[in-house]
Amino acid sequence: MAEIDILVGTVYGSAMLVAETLSDHLQANGHVCQIFDDAALTDIDASRFLLIVTATTGQGDIPPNLQPFASALADRAPYMKGWRYALIAMGDSSYEHFCGAGRTLDALLQELAAEPLVVHLEIDATVEDEPEVAALAWLKTWENRL
Repeated sequence: MAEIDILVGTVYGSAMLVAETLSDHLQANGHVCQIFDDAALTDIDASRFLLIVTATTGQGDIPPNLQPFASALADRAPYMKGWRYALIAMGDSSYEHFCGAGRTLDALLQELAAEPLVVHLEIDATVEDEPEVAALAWLKTWENRL
């Protein structure tokens, strides 16, 4: 079974609800999960699978609690070959920079040579009343690859 670090970028709590739902499901299936809502780059272990769940704020910005992690990635540019991850980007399509935080993080991780296990999921708040349901359905399509 996999060991999974779940990083959460949240403002109003929806991303945390998604992360907790996925963590509960994964742990029920024998995986070991640790949720971070204020992770530093040094908290994340390359030997563990990385799952990022992030909301988008302002003009496509990364939520303040995830900003130090993102800044460390951008500033230090660590070589992340061998890191595996999956990402959920949450946003509202009525805004110009829909899912901007998740798209930015996904591009940054790939630029640093991290390997996405699957194409990231974008959850639109104008469509999904229960983002945790959409996220769980997505997870179930690929969790056997962990």
